[in-house]
Amino acid sequence: MSEHRPTRRGVLKAVGGLSAAMALGGGGVLASATSASAAGDGFGLRIVDRGEADPRMWWYRFQTAEIGWQPAVNVLLPDDYHTSGRTYPVLYLFHGGGGDFIEFDRLPEGGIRAWTAGKPMIVVMPDGGHTGWYSNPVSSNVGPRNWESFHINQLIPWVDANFRTFAEYDGRAVSGFSMGGFGAMKYAAKYWGHFASVSAHSGPTSLRGSGGAVVHWANATSALDLGGGTVYGVPWDQNRVRDDNPCERVESYRNKRVFMVAGTSPQGIWNWVNETHVLSGQREFRGLLDRAGIPYEAYEESGGHWVRPDRFRQDLDGIIGRLRKA
Repeated sequence: MSEHRPTRRGVLKAVGGLSAAMALGGGGVLASATSASAAGDGFGLRIVDRGEADPRMWWYRFQTAEIGWQPAVNVLLPDDYHTSGRTYPVLYLFHGGGGDFIEFDRLPEGGIRAWTAGKPMIVVMPDGGHTGWYSNPVSSNVGPRNWESFHINQLIPWVDANFRTFAEYDGRAVSGFSMGGFGAMKYAAKYWGHFASVSAHSGPTSLRGSGGAVVHWANATSALDLGGGTVYGVPWDQNRVRDDNPCERVESYRNKRVFMVAGTSPQGIWNWVNETHVLSGQREFRGLLDRAGIPYEAYEESGGHWVRPDRFRQDLDGIIGRLRKA
């Protein structure tokens, strides 16, 4: 294992955010939900199915013009959400390729539900498409698959309007595994004022490294969901690649908490193909952060392309430490 600990501190307080009591979006202002009220429609999202019986894990399925089918989201609430009256920070947690919105509930050792027990934080786990790459694709032959617009323009303001959240920079973190780790790194840079902490668990951080391997992989896998369309286009839309590439947006990570994990000894072709490029890309990205004087926390662990529960729990504690307190 190698570790790089931050050598300097930089904390940016509530930047251009929304107040803790309300969220802007869709041309209006909505008050935050009370402790036990059911969520409602808004911001281009119409709820078509829901589950609010579990005291902690509420889920919703939406109709939205941004996605040609009905995506869902899990909202994992703190143990005391319904009785405390407190406002909470939020972690947006993104699944990997081939996964869905319940991926983190299936992990070993009890998964995200067990790992967050007693922790003062809301965790939002949305659909991102089996191979959506947290992007609006250059082309689609199966209707809209605008995952980026769904998450940023619709889901985030919907969460802030319906739950007691700190709807501001210091109130949000974003993290993910594999494709979801890339989505987290991408959103944290492109939408700088949204997230104060970003984490990539075996997530790619370089699109152009290794001959553009990650862009090629994103195009090849996304074509399965897009009926032959692609995320980045053929030939590539170079502006989109630049805008999404963490290695070309290094300054966008200044004053954020940055956490990364990669495996050093993948076994089997699937693990090798994925984690080899993850590791080399994270090393490239860390070198750029070093040269820019931007602190981060990074770990290289034995093994391959998977979530490491100990590092994930460590990351959760770091996220809570960085965000505004409940």
